[in-house]
Amino acid sequence: MDTVSAIVAKVNGFLWDYLLIILLCGSGIYFTIRFKFVQIFKFKDGWNRTFGSLSLSGKSADKEGISSFQSLATAIAAQVGTGNLAGTAAALISGGPGAIFWMWVSAFLGMATIFAEASLGQKYKTTTEDGHIIGGPAYYIQAAYRGLFGKILSVLFSVFIILALGFMGNMVQSNSISSAFVNAFPNIKPIYIGIVCALISAFIFIGGLKRIVSFAEKVVPIMALFYIIGSLIIILMNIEKLPNSILLIFKSAFNPQAVIGGGLGISVQRAVRFGVARGLFSNEAGMGSTPHAHALAKVKHPCEQGVVAMIGVFFDTFIVVTLTALVILTSDILQTQIYTLNSSVNIPEILKGVGLPQEAFRLGFGYLGVIFVAVCLFFFAFTTIIGWYFFGEQNIKYLFGVKAAKIYAVFVVGFILLGSALKVDLVWALADTFNALMVIPNLLGLLALGSVVSVLFKEYNTLNKK
Repeated sequence: MDTVSAIVAKVNGFLWDYLLIILLCGSGIYFTIRFKFVQIFKFKDGWNRTFGSLSLSGKSADKEGISSFQSLATAIAAQVGTGNLAGTAAALISGGPGAIFWMWVSAFLGMATIFAEASLGQKYKTTTEDGHIIGGPAYYIQAAYRGLFGKILSVLFSVFIILALGFMGNMVQSNSISSAFVNAFPNIKPIYIGIVCALISAFIFIGGLKRIVSFAEKVVPIMALFYIIGSLIIILMNIEKLPNSILLIFKSAFNPQAVIGGGLGISVQRAVRFGVARGLFSNEAGMGSTPHAHALAKVKHPCEQGVVAMIGVFFDTFIVVTLTALVILTSDILQTQIYTLNSSVNIPEILKGVGLPQEAFRLGFGYLGVIFVAVCLFFFAFTTIIGWYFFGEQNIKYLFGVKAAKIYAVFVVGFILLGSALKVDLVWALADTFNALMVIPNLLGLLALGSVVSVLFKEYNTLNKK
């Protein structure tokens, strides 16, 4: 196992320290400029379209697709998961408070990227052999590069997303759920949590798109509100520490060693690396996952769903991730229990992953805080499991046809069960690897179709002026 971990670490070092940072940030800058800062000037439009169709009981999904809000709820179900709790904690430990700043930067740029993703998902959606609407990067990648190269790229993307989200990613989710519940209830064995997650997942998978969408649109708004209120209470309890915590994020983004010392070996490059990596795992902009949900929305113009998709990234990173970071920073747990250890090797296992936010909430709410985070993480991670299963399923259908979806569901349930019992470090590292691999063909497709999105954007602006 140590050999596997070492190999994965080297691969991730190359992908995340260099290639992905350049690709993700570069693409975000390109789309931001090309679409004239769409994330700023179309933010109000996206906000109004999102909350104008807000409903906890929309019409059932059918062959023609789902509502715009249902698409966003399904996307947010995937976006808001362990990346918001365990991922934020990992970013703080490995990249310091400055990693949060770089998560914000990557999210801001990612809003322009996801605008392109969702718009293209709508533009190139098609129907399966049983008459259902389907779409996603595999379809627009093939349109971008016609011929053998396009087919190879789209197949690679589909294979990578099935491995990244359906298998490895869902192992991360079940791993974090089991870790959170073991921290809250030490007498419970992780495998028991895995069995419960696997059984509930199987029930929802069997119900197909209707059950997945119905679950997402009801659970996502409620779970988000519950967590936001709890986080705000903790921050208000430590309100006197809030200004310094915010200042620490900005100072550490550019000179972390001067702020927290050099013992942990945290540099600006390390802050950027973990900010971008955990930012991607959290908001998924540029990864090619959420376009599968946005492609199914019933909208009049592709860019309508593009502006709605931006709200998902904003909510995920600028609200949920920020609240998690501020809860941890205002609790002083990093300074008192981690930075003083002067070495990431000595960090207690219970403070890794979701254990860090649990300890921060425990300091505010007592033992109820540990339970609070465990319950929140269960819903965050479980909705992500459902969303990621769905994204993988779309690509199983692309590669092998509709009938293969049932076999895929069985494998996903198995990986959910397996993930609950594995070490957290290796699971996260494997997820990073496959996330990185699926980003590459997706961004190649997006960049090749930049002119198509520009035409769509001009049409959309013209229609809105009438």
